[in-house]
Amino acid sequence: MARAYLKSIFLLSIISFLIKNQKRMPFPSGLGKLLCFIFISTGCFSQSKINQFLTPSDSLNPSRKTSVYIAEGAILGATLIGLNQLWYKDYEKSNFHFINDNEEWLQMDKVGHMYSSYHLGRAGAEALAWSGATKKEQLLYGATLGFGFLTVVEIFDGYSSEWGASSGDLIANATGTALYISQEILWKEQRITPKFSYHKTNFPSLRPNTLGGSSLEQVLKDYNGQNYWLSFNIHSFTKLDFVPKWLNVALGYGGSGMLFGTQKDALANGYLQNEYRQFYLSLDVDLTKIKTQSHFLKTIFSVFNTIKVPAPTLQLNSNKGFRAYGLFF
Repeated sequence: MARAYLKSIFLLSIISFLIKNQKRMPFPSGLGKLLCFIFISTGCFSQSKINQFLTPSDSLNPSRKTSVYIAEGAILGATLIGLNQLWYKDYEKSNFHFINDNEEWLQMDKVGHMYSSYHLGRAGAEALAWSGATKKEQLLYGATLGFGFLTVVEIFDGYSSEWGASSGDLIANATGTALYISQEILWKEQRITPKFSYHKTNFPSLRPNTLGGSSLEQVLKDYNGQNYWLSFNIHSFTKLDFVPKWLNVALGYGGSGMLFGTQKDALANGYLQNEYRQFYLSLDVDLTKIKTQSHFLKTIFSVFNTIKVPAPTLQLNSNKGFRAYGLFF
């Protein structure tokens, strides 16, 4: 399997788990160094050899296809075993049960589930496309990767007395997978891409154990600084020749004023929580629409197309009216 796709699946698996469990555990500082090492060491290979390796097969390549399935199974299996051993085994087990956490954190965690499920599925589908697998196989066995992985994590939660499975999480996971598959069926391309951005806030200083003590922790744990976007490719919808094929318009969602999951939880802990929703309209770039003959660059563009680029933005706060930014991330 292509190294870049291995990386993207591995990294997105970690991100998915951390988004899912960001109220439970701190982000290990050594992980950032490890991820940097992976990217730097990959860059040391001859780019021409990597480009040749990353070139998708024109027809089914059985050895590549087998490698994709083995690699995905090994990585995700090892990740799930690791989660069970490093986290869930330390907590008391219970009968499988559900909890209702749909009112917490202004549903930011649910949007994060949708985002993670979509991009894990996209990585799985692209990996099978690299092997020359049919479109049907890409959608059935690749695009469902995120939903399958996150569902197993949800089952772990369901058997833990400390937490429980969440119907809201399952719906969000299914939504992310459906967003990818429906676009492939309807348009045979991804015209709408979920993206993520983050800006630093002051809220973690009030509850660093929950919202993050370090900058890396805060990216994953501080819902007040997270924003999720649906990025629409203008040319794909309009077919106007004068519109650059890489130009997108993005609709974003975020929240602020959150120290606890709900106002009730905040009051129970002696805090007055003034939470509110934020909606955004901005420009964006679809990196996958940038023309290049390099499959190495195409892979890099695909990986980083998960992130919203800084751009002029209009913001609507549910309790404070409009704001305009010359550049917002």
